[in-house]
Amino acid sequence: MTRTGLGDFLRSRRERLTPEAVGLPAGRRRRTPGLRREEVAELADIGVDWYIRLEQGRTVTPSSTTVDALARALRLDEVEKAHLRALARNVARRGFEREEVPPTTRRLVEGLDRPAYVTGRRWDVLAWNAATTELFTDFGRLPEGDRNILVYLLLDPTARRLFGPGWQAQAKHVVAQFRAVYDLWALDPAFVDLAARLRDGCPEFETWWDQHDVLGSGAGRKSLHDPVRGEVEYDYATFQANEDPALKLTIYAPVSGVLRPR
Repeated sequence: MTRTGLGDFLRSRRERLTPEAVGLPAGRRRRTPGLRREEVAELADIGVDWYIRLEQGRTVTPSSTTVDALARALRLDEVEKAHLRALARNVARRGFEREEVPPTTRRLVEGLDRPAYVTGRRWDVLAWNAATTELFTDFGRLPEGDRNILVYLLLDPTARRLFGPGWQAQAKHVVAQFRAVYDLWALDPAFVDLAARLRDGCPEFETWWDQHDVLGSGAGRKSLHDPVRGEVEYDYATFQANEDPALKLTIYAPVSGVLRPR
């Protein structure tokens, strides 16, 4: 059995580093970008064969000490370090199944007067309200397979118009957030098929995907080009559901005083 997510992530972080960045001499010209495997092993003070097994996705489980040493050697930030730890835990998972939103949560979301929706692990849109339909799209009119934030943002032309000049930055950000989850499900057909669909339908996706950046979820601000009101700034925040940690509630609120005319 292989662990594709762990191996791919280690390789991507190794290839982005230069010898100079970690205090090593540049030496002769390199055929491939980044550090060599033996250099990472030396920096982490682990065996070269052991590191190669990790990068090949072999079924080996590194200790927390080894994971921390690799994080230091690869100059990972806090989000990347947490991602490496999650991959190294190698938690056994059943096949992916689309989540269900508890009725009470669904009613609460539908009763809100501002855009709000619930997504699952794969970023499928599972519940939404009328304000979401008005601002983004009517997910109820879409086939179930199209009710997905990534499918909407990357493949629907109306999303590009809604996000305007900020679309590329937002789309790249969301891809990095999805990548962090995808790596934990890298062999599951539901995730593999979604990534393949995005690769086929979005010209920019492959470049962002191959960079293997990972980001966590959180709060922030977005500028959206409302078809009626013009450009509107929205604050947004995400919340994890107590009933099922796989469910994430996202709420948008227009920022007072930043409405710009069309």
